[in-house]
Amino acid sequence: MKKILIFTIFITLVSFKPQKERAFDVGEWFKFRMHYGIVNAGYATVEVKEAVRNNKKVFHAVGKGWTTGMTKFFFKVDDTYESYFDKETGNPYQFVRKIDEGGYTKNQEGFFDHSKGTVLVKDYKNKNEKTIVIPANAQDILSTFYYLRNHPTIDKLKVGESIAIDMFFDDETTKFKLKYIGKEDLKTKFGTIPCMIFRPYVQAGRVFKEQESLTVWISDDDNKMPLRIKASLAVGSLKADLEGFKGLKYPFTVKVKP
Repeated sequence: MKKILIFTIFITLVSFKPQKERAFDVGEWFKFRMHYGIVNAGYATVEVKEAVRNNKKVFHAVGKGWTTGMTKFFFKVDDTYESYFDKETGNPYQFVRKIDEGGYTKNQEGFFDHSKGTVLVKDYKNKNEKTIVIPANAQDILSTFYYLRNHPTIDKLKVGESIAIDMFFDDETTKFKLKYIGKEDLKTKFGTIPCMIFRPYVQAGRVFKEQESLTVWISDDDNKMPLRIKASLAVGSLKADLEGFKGLKYPFTVKVKP
């Protein structure tokens, strides 16, 4: 399970809404409970704050993930991801990545220059920096979470259709592709909630069993909030369920209350 990136699995895979109107705003906060098989593996939170970059107000997203209980003794995870991104375009200005996953650590900061199509990555652990060419509108791992919630075609997809965006991660840009599976009423601790289901395409072999080993449930309302993620790993399975939330921009749609 070395380099399993528990929080990375969670943070890249959730939440979608059209670009016309933001599905989120400053003050939104989610907490997720992570399960590895029947074991409570840990928690993850994501929240939206506000900051100033280039003399303008921007969104400042902060995501954290950590293992708990016995899982912490066998495989400690303590991850922090941050992203500063434009309120209008959704394009990132800066990312922060500080992770410790079973002793595998990174301490990086990246600065995007979309006018030049580059990102300057500063590696504080290895004390070096490099400038990497990126395609137009490339996202970092955390801004992807919010960018997809406002994707212009996500509500127009037919079953089996996909969308793809460019995501910068680990010093390279990859295509992050999502296939729409359909709709389902999902039973949660908050009640039965109408959901949209997606399957991200992921690289098979290193962590996941196959290319389509991930399934994501999001609320079929204006919030497009993540409710559940399931991942079939090379060893066992991982599930994340929404444990708590606050600061939603729109009313929360519950079909059947608990």
